[in-house]
Amino acid sequence: MRNVRFLLAAAVLLLPLQATAQGRALPDFTDLVERQSPTVVNISTTQAPRERRDLPQLPNLDENDPFYDFFRRFIPRAPGQGPRESESRSLGSGFIVSADGYILTNAHVIDNAEEINVRLTDKREFKATVVGSDRRTDVALIKIIAEGLPSVRIGDPSKLRVGEWVLAIGSPFGFDSSVTAGIVSAKGRSLPSENFVPFIQTDVAINPGNSGGPLFNMRGEVIGINSQIYSRTGGYMGVSFAIPIDVVMDVQSQLRQSGRVARGRIGVAIQEVSKELAESFGLSKASGALVNAVEKGGAADKAGVEIGDIIMKFDGKAINISGDLPRLVGGTRPGTKVPMELWRKGGSLEVQVTVGEIPEERIAGRERGRTRPEEKSANRLGFVAAEMTAEQKRITKISAGVMVEEIRPQLRADIRVGDIIVAATAKGQTTEIRSADQLNQLLAQAERNTSITLQLRRGEATLFVTAKLEESRG
Repeated sequence: MRNVRFLLAAAVLLLPLQATAQGRALPDFTDLVERQSPTVVNISTTQAPRERRDLPQLPNLDENDPFYDFFRRFIPRAPGQGPRESESRSLGSGFIVSADGYILTNAHVIDNAEEINVRLTDKREFKATVVGSDRRTDVALIKIIAEGLPSVRIGDPSKLRVGEWVLAIGSPFGFDSSVTAGIVSAKGRSLPSENFVPFIQTDVAINPGNSGGPLFNMRGEVIGINSQIYSRTGGYMGVSFAIPIDVVMDVQSQLRQSGRVARGRIGVAIQEVSKELAESFGLSKASGALVNAVEKGGAADKAGVEIGDIIMKFDGKAINISGDLPRLVGGTRPGTKVPMELWRKGGSLEVQVTVGEIPEERIAGRERGRTRPEEKSANRLGFVAAEMTAEQKRITKISAGVMVEEIRPQLRADIRVGDIIVAATAKGQTTEIRSADQLNQLLAQAERNTSITLQLRRGEATLFVTAKLEESRG
């Protein structure tokens, strides 16, 4: 009898929990999708074939294969491979931000396009022109000639909470108006190849063709542009990244006004503050950005910043990790004078720094009649290496080595722009690197599944980075 009473009491206690659990329902996305789908567009481009050397071969896939577009994006055709005429392929997505035809997408979606085609959900098609494109944030603004278009509502990413439901609409593999949903996995993510974007990480299913499409919150507001995935296979693996819409809107505002983006710089090289470094510098916790080099005559130098200083705040905003500083400085208009809090010799110090400007890599908008510089080929690990100038060798005091100039989406190692690669070790043999061609050839000739260790300089630190060359030689 006692056992029966115990079971009855336990059942009574569990009833509210069961009822609560049963009362919860998954979110209903139907109304959101119905309202917002017309604001999302499919973007395809026509590109003239370009002569490229030392490229891996495009796999022998049928054009209807869903992975054909993926490999086409990351493995361009080599000379003599496939048709020579211009080709049109569905590359990505975009969304309308104004009724008069302004559309946001990713820069990589429209990069090097000769012709851009935009298709709406009502099947109307338009030719688009590029207002401006910014590679550093991977944001592009294009324009079609139309009126009365449905446009998105812009949300506030700062109010976004980890665990919150979000939804993506785009054209994965060319399938228009495909809807996927998930939750926010993390905020403020720093990626090795991106210094100016605090990414929103989600588990929303994103695949090739979703690039440039919007990420919505449950209120139907855009809070980001879907931009990248982390994948070992080329397909979705549950880790996707979106550019916060506040970053995007700042970029598009500048692109509208001048066709380019002006970014701040102060002329320092920095590194992360580890727990051990924090203890040695007398900090209570590991935070800030440790200065390991100061550009002579630069903004920081003029403000009195010294090697060994730890930048704790920039314009009143705390630097929790070193990656926070490039984003804050880059988002500050050149010429602005801001306070900067330093930690020096066990105490705080505030200096005033007048922010300089990062030289633009190229004109952001396309100009008719001008020839584009040919894009350099990435090596087998997914980055572009360049010879060091005499001035760079003098400043770094490194006589041999090559500098990492660009990072590509297929990057296979923890390599960053500005790293100097001085040696490579494979199968017990170490080779001093003296030219970019030498490094690229070494990587190209290595056998499949070879582990290669690169010795590099990052600021004042010497690092060793290992990667496995899993793909076959091209």
